[in-house]
Amino acid sequence: MWNEISAQLEVGGRLDRREAAWLFQEADWHGLALLADRARQRRHPGGRITYVVDRNINYTNVCSSRCRFCAFFREAGAADAYVLGREEIFRKIEETLAVGGTGILMQGGLHPGLDLPWFEALLRSIRERYAIDLHCFSPPEIIHLSQVSGVTIAECLRRLVAAGLSSLPGGGAEVLDDEIRGRISPHKCTTDQWLHVMETAHGLGLRTTATMMFGCGEELRHRLAHLERVRSLQDRTGGFVSFIPWTFQWPKTELGRQGWPEATAHEYLRMVALSRLFLDNVPTVQASWVTQGLKVAQVALRFGANDLGSVMLEENVVAATGCTFRTNEAEMRRVIEDAGFTPARRNNVHQILP
Repeated sequence: MWNEISAQLEVGGRLDRREAAWLFQEADWHGLALLADRARQRRHPGGRITYVVDRNINYTNVCSSRCRFCAFFREAGAADAYVLGREEIFRKIEETLAVGGTGILMQGGLHPGLDLPWFEALLRSIRERYAIDLHCFSPPEIIHLSQVSGVTIAECLRRLVAAGLSSLPGGGAEVLDDEIRGRISPHKCTTDQWLHVMETAHGLGLRTTATMMFGCGEELRHRLAHLERVRSLQDRTGGFVSFIPWTFQWPKTELGRQGWPEATAHEYLRMVALSRLFLDNVPTVQASWVTQGLKVAQVALRFGANDLGSVMLEENVVAATGCTFRTNEAEMRRVIEDAGFTPARRNNVHQILP
């Protein structure tokens, strides 16, 4: 099967689930890396690896979803529950701009007391003060906000765009299979709802990312269903600018206490390669140094990834599990160069910056 699949990929053929499963489970380690690396080179010739300088601002940790894989959320009224005030958010943005940052990734919990006018006012206040990309609000947040405010998904997104929203992050996807979602995040949106938000956003001209959190007890068939759903939507809309696979970080989480086997670096790298090969219509595959560390992320650049994501001047959600990798722009550029590539700074919709 190896010869058939590799020949098919070389001429632009598309993998099906059966072939993808064989590659993940049976393909030679180095051969799989080579296939994915060639796919990266065909789409991104010239050896350029991108990254972005931005900050992840989590405006609240109050969340009604209570996902079993999350160590970040708090119940309303908890001693350490918070909602950031505007002045605090402004301070974080000014710190980001001071070091050359070009955007903020703003996400938070599903807070029952924050409605659409609150977010519109926040975005407008930022837009009035700062020239910065606003890459904000994952699909579960959009769904929650539309429900709390009594508006459609399309109306919610239109109003946020009018207030200053630039693009949409792909968080909250976890595994796009309701069998898994019902077990790890039963109070969060369904697969179809997540996809509906993204399709609606793409229809309004918003560019978005897509993610997959794996290693939470799912099987390979669930991961492949996830990839196929992302690819199918991308065929219809072309709105995804990148795909970001990352591994479940189990410490301090309810789900982690059940003892699921942690996804290894070897498994992660095979998943990166498979993502690059299967998602033939998504421009970028991003390596997750935030969960894997810079060394493994560096290797991922030879397994099909062409982006190292954000310098992450601030990150709280993954850090809440105890996973606290950190970096800066100089180190990220060095890591890219040491792997034999040319670093290039981008913005949140993957346009190259000077």
